[in-house]
Amino acid sequence: MSKAIVKTDFQFPGQVNVYKGKVRDVYDINNDYLVMVASDRLSAFDVVLPKGIPYKGQVLNQIASKFLDATADIVPNWKIATPDPNVTVGHRCQPFAVEMIVRAYLTGSSWRLYKEGGREICGVALPDGMKEHQAFPQPILTPSTKAELGAHDENISRQDILAKGIVSEADYVLLEKYALALFQRGSEMAKEKGLILVDTKYEFGKKDGQIYLIDEIHTPDSSRYFYAITARIKNNFLKSLCVNG
Repeated sequence: MSKAIVKTDFQFPGQVNVYKGKVRDVYDINNDYLVMVASDRLSAFDVVLPKGIPYKGQVLNQIASKFLDATADIVPNWKIATPDPNVTVGHRCQPFAVEMIVRAYLTGSSWRLYKEGGREICGVALPDGMKEHQAFPQPILTPSTKAELGAHDENISRQDILAKGIVSEADYVLLEKYALALFQRGSEMAKEKGLILVDTKYEFGKKDGQIYLIDEIHTPDSSRYFYAITARIKNNFLKSLCVNG
């Protein structure tokens, strides 16, 4: 088995900075372009594990690249080229300080909040009587702040984002529109593979006044998936319990 790529140390022409993330190494070229290298490092709960997994970075990068290409008609994205299976080169954008998280099911952190009695998430009201992994009538937007290095993202409502001036209303309306359209496309593509796109995050930025979709999209690192057949079996079982009392 090939050796895992756990670190890089490139010096590109025009390189002005490099950021070493949990999984990716990002090289800034002339403050105008980024060379993003997806390593084989494995991160769990904000901790980078000591050993990498060979080809993980390649798979991650190629999934992201496929979805960026498949959604470019919805919103422009930062990708320019993928010159190597582990590498994407693209536009350097000024990121918005929020992540747009779309949820189609009550699971994960939203379920933990609900189970503890919470009936609102990011300003979205939730009805009583929902069960874990139950689908919402339609996907909901639950934004979070983009935390500084070492800090954790926090849920935030649309109202607070606008009130605090984190994003202008005109831009935020577009971010909502793009996020929901991207989720719809991702859901359709997942369905073709027997999967359900449960929830995911989108990050956006601006360059020369244009909004771009940035970073990865619809990868296992940024999204949660269910097997469609498993979800159907569970739903049918729950329905039978309700019928048979």
